[in-house]
Amino acid sequence: MSIFTCKIGSSDGRIVVKEFDALNSGILRQSLEDQGFVVFELRKKPLQFLMEGGLGRKRIGNKELLMFNQELLVLLKAGLPILQALDTILESGGGKLNDILSAIREDVKGGMAFSSAFEKYPRVFPHLYIASIQAGERTGDLPQTIRRYIAFLKRTEGFRGKIIAALFYPAILVSVAGVAVTVLLIYVVPTFSKIYADSGSVLPLPTQMLIGFTSFLRRYLLLFIAFLAAVATFFQRWKETETGRFAVDELKIRTPFFGSLLTRYAVAGFTRTLATVLGSGIPIVEALRMSVGTLNNKVLERGLLAAVVRVEEGSKLSSALESIKLMPPLALRMLSVGESTGSLEEMLADISDYFEEEIERNLAVLTTAIEPAIMIVMGVVIGVIIIAMYLPIFKIANTVG
Repeated sequence: MSIFTCKIGSSDGRIVVKEFDALNSGILRQSLEDQGFVVFELRKKPLQFLMEGGLGRKRIGNKELLMFNQELLVLLKAGLPILQALDTILESGGGKLNDILSAIREDVKGGMAFSSAFEKYPRVFPHLYIASIQAGERTGDLPQTIRRYIAFLKRTEGFRGKIIAALFYPAILVSVAGVAVTVLLIYVVPTFSKIYADSGSVLPLPTQMLIGFTSFLRRYLLLFIAFLAAVATFFQRWKETETGRFAVDELKIRTPFFGSLLTRYAVAGFTRTLATVLGSGIPIVEALRMSVGTLNNKVLERGLLAAVVRVEEGSKLSSALESIKLMPPLALRMLSVGESTGSLEEMLADISDYFEEEIERNLAVLTTAIEPAIMIVMGVVIGVIIIAMYLPIFKIANTVG
């Protein structure tokens, strides 16, 4: 996606300059003309990578969005109009959103719908949030919609925090092990190799191999790092292509143990998002299309889009999802019960809870097993290095003896 600066004329005679995201200028021009705008000028914005931190360019974190919505909900429940609520938030500082909220306030003051003002900043506010605001305006109960979105954010952040906490200690162990081995290879082994070189004795094969590897590492370390950086850059660019993203995502879900874990995590996020969107009063097909992106996996998204087509054709959601093997039988039965009893939103939330609890159990098993495994591997690697370096000393001691 690229950013384009457009000078357009509206049907009421106003000429405005706006920025839009689009794949190319032709598609954007056609889209604007289809909406009834007259396009006077259309320019691709230069040096976009340098402006990612500018107004409306960088998506805010969930914590900032949560804080803003909590303040907004309190003020709206107190009976304040939207303009006064925004004024109050801006007076209190507004945080990272201050500049954007000021621009939104001016748009709302000029007669623009609240959701349309947010829609001007698609890189700042998630599409799901903008759609929730639109649903709240449509139903006339904006506070209730915001309350649902706050609950969704809290649950999502809480679950993400649990995953990070579970992986934190293993990550520290791996980092410490990496640093310890690097120090041994870069500093300790060369010191011993100088001593052995001065002695002129014939070294055992393991010691020769270790010293040779260390010499190679010290001589070509910078070149090796540059090679890795080049490979990583190439891989990152390839992964951003449609073919690369699909291949990587397919590898993720086919990896033993981790594949099923990632799939459950994706489905947990999808079902919770779908429950939130349906609760906001959005029709099921539109809600499904809005929730597809939360899977964050092209393979799963392709399968889910095929299921959405079946729902459009009249199939039940549980039947459509059963055809793509996205959920286990228990979750599908729960979904079918929710459809039959008219409590689909509640059942989707229960399914999300079920998956999240299962993921937590699996992570607990994984972290319990991985910690001693890392310690054992670290001990073996460091032990092999130390033994290889002390073998000549043992040999000399035996000779003297």
